[in-house]
Amino acid sequence: MHPINWLIVGAYLAYVVVDGIRRARGTDRIEGYFLADRTLPWWAVGLSVMATQLSAVTMIGTTGQGATDGLRFVQFYFGLPLAMVILGVTLVPFLRGAGVYTAYEYLERRFDARTRTLAAFLFLLSRGMSCGVIIAAPAVVFSALFGWPLIWCVALIGIPTVAYTMLGGIQAVTWADVKQMVLIVFALLAMIVVLIVQMPVSPGEAFQIAGATGRLKVFDFSFNINETYTFWSGLIGGTFLMLSYFGTDQSQVQRYLAAKSVDAARSSLLMSAYWKIPLQALVLLVGVMVFVYYQFQTPPLLYNPAHENAVVAERGAEYEALQSRYGEALEVREGAARRAAGLAGEGAAEASPTAASDPVQDAASRAMDEFLAGEASVQEIRAEALAMAEEVTGEPSRDVNYIIPRFVLSELPIGLTGIFIAAVIAAAMSSISSELNSLSTASVIDFYRRRIRPEASDAHYLAVSRAATAFWGVFACFVALYAVSLGSLIEVVNRFGSFFYGSILGVFLLAMVPRARGVGSFFGLIAGMGVVAAVTFGAPDVSFLWHNVIGAGTVLLVGVALAGRTPTDTGQGPGS
Repeated sequence: MHPINWLIVGAYLAYVVVDGIRRARGTDRIEGYFLADRTLPWWAVGLSVMATQLSAVTMIGTTGQGATDGLRFVQFYFGLPLAMVILGVTLVPFLRGAGVYTAYEYLERRFDARTRTLAAFLFLLSRGMSCGVIIAAPAVVFSALFGWPLIWCVALIGIPTVAYTMLGGIQAVTWADVKQMVLIVFALLAMIVVLIVQMPVSPGEAFQIAGATGRLKVFDFSFNINETYTFWSGLIGGTFLMLSYFGTDQSQVQRYLAAKSVDAARSSLLMSAYWKIPLQALVLLVGVMVFVYYQFQTPPLLYNPAHENAVVAERGAEYEALQSRYGEALEVREGAARRAAGLAGEGAAEASPTAASDPVQDAASRAMDEFLAGEASVQEIRAEALAMAEEVTGEPSRDVNYIIPRFVLSELPIGLTGIFIAAVIAAAMSSISSELNSLSTASVIDFYRRRIRPEASDAHYLAVSRAATAFWGVFACFVALYAVSLGSLIEVVNRFGSFFYGSILGVFLLAMVPRARGVGSFFGLIAGMGVVAAVTFGAPDVSFLWHNVIGAGTVLLVGVALAGRTPTDTGQGPGS
């Protein structure tokens, strides 16, 4: 990479770390360390909430998803605005009024200690795994950049971030998130501009090509529980997922618990409700534009350089023949794409509403058919190459996570490459630090202080929290080595979450049922996890978004069925 790019990366990271350490001063009490003394303004909390989601997974996995699958992934977020409104009038005032450090403290007050412990344990497991996926995303970039082994790339990202998080607190993390958002949005907009300038066709013609391949299709109104990205799975399953993520996941709850007031907490959530979907569409659009760009440039046959090197070393002659076929197919596709784009633009300019048959439009239609046939041939050859890579390496060969890194390193101009890499690393460090901070909080508050040492000084609890941060950092690094081979990282992180989130959400929903008691919440949570596990492994075709609905519904059914069956249960209603 050019020295100017390294200078940009180094300067930005140094600024973030120095500013984070500066803001960490004075966090010598656990309320200041975990909750910033509940003084953060709503807009900073709102940007922090969004920045935690806009991690390196988004920059790499979601853009790659846009390149391979188009805009339909945005349906995943259709339940977000509804979820934010519901949380603003339910869980936010409950948790803020309870004066808790973690969401799971409230469950003990409402139900019993075992429900709190089980819910907190499930959070630690799910968030620890998701944190590993977040580390994996920038590790992919470094692996593609330098050809280093993935394990060293994971360590390069994970170790400094763990050290930074151990020094800082929620105050430092939140203000780092604010800077992260500015850099990410700038990098995304700059990439769009560069792509438009460098493509040999107009933006309208580019969208014509993208639309012909289905990548501009946003809505799918089919009701199919085996399909992940549909309007209904996003609206129904997505609502349950977002309710659980923003309402019961400590990494998000901790943000609005640190806000100045209930109104500030609600405003921070509404910021995500208004801006998350447009921002996610922008991220996907970058991927779509990269796909169109590669219609006129030669893309790699395999985007994963490690797999490409392994295939060349073991089956070089066979791969060379495949490369030759690939080059021929790309030439045919590019020629058809240029004809289709040119004729589409000409037809749009000359179209006559009274003409029964327009020769230009007919020619454009034929050219588009040729382009789609060429695209099908290219994808066929790609599938052969991916299968070959899987045979040679013994690893899953989906390379969606390598599309954007390869594009950034080979196609972006000097300076912008450094900005994008800095954005990815800063996004990763900020998101990882947010996750580790919440994991540390739950470990100390829900387990260590609750069950091991109820009485100790703030200095002692802070020391334990830093040790917990180190433990979860190591755990996440091990998960990262496994997660990178599972496909699109944005899907992986949500699959991990959806396995747990619905059942945890069900317990918090059950807390709003006045006659619900501890025995119902505890066994309902166990039943919810059991049913979700059965569906996950017994009916793998069911989309993971529906796991959230299934888990929450099971907990509610079992919890209500067992309500009032144990007279000695002392759980009280939500107003207690």
